[in-house]
Amino acid sequence: MSEPSYQDGPEHGTQRLPVVEPADPPGPGQDSSSSSYRPVPATDGRGGGRAGRFWSARRVPAALLALVVLGASGLFLYDVAAVRADRPAMRWRRSLADGLAERPLDDVWVRTGAGVAAALGLWLLLLALTPGLRGLLPMSRRYPGVHAALDRDAASLVLRDRAVEVSGVQSVRVRTGRRKAAVRAVSHFRELDEVRADLDSALSAAVGELGLAKPPKLSVHVRRPAKKG
Repeated sequence: MSEPSYQDGPEHGTQRLPVVEPADPPGPGQDSSSSSYRPVPATDGRGGGRAGRFWSARRVPAALLALVVLGASGLFLYDVAAVRADRPAMRWRRSLADGLAERPLDDVWVRTGAGVAAALGLWLLLLALTPGLRGLLPMSRRYPGVHAALDRDAASLVLRDRAVEVSGVQSVRVRTGRRKAAVRAVSHFRELDEVRADLDSALSAAVGELGLAKPPKLSVHVRRPAKKG
């Protein structure tokens, strides 16, 4: 508690001035801004929620479908308006109506058209119900509101860099998928079993450090370089 301060006033004599208590001093090695910082507390072991895949916008299929629907709707609307104005319907629509009325259901062209329409419908449903963006690997959610992903090529690059640090490895090719990371290494010295064991250990640690929600399983293959000549 600091001592109160006093000041002589012109009329009232000595008056007491207000005293502001100082805030807690910052700790050693900290400035005032860092001493007042409070990090966001981490959540429990379950993390900040389910780490699902990222959904694709599907802009190209949506744009193509919208253009097709818009063109077909405009064409049919024009034909209906022409018929309402006592003008004959378009020849293609009359031919299509007559053909559908005359052809039986087991006709080859009817089945082919129905199969194409069903395939397009299933394709659109598949696009609508699947996330897409298969090139992104979801990372575990440790904090609420944070949803991150790692690119497959970046994950492959990290694993490759970790693999080339193993003694005896000459070259490495890594292909990372959603469920499996395939590693193909070439060893020019040391026993192949020893190199493979070191690769399993190093790459297992590297996969754990990636922070993925579903770490891929490792598939490591080691071979000797091909003989020249």
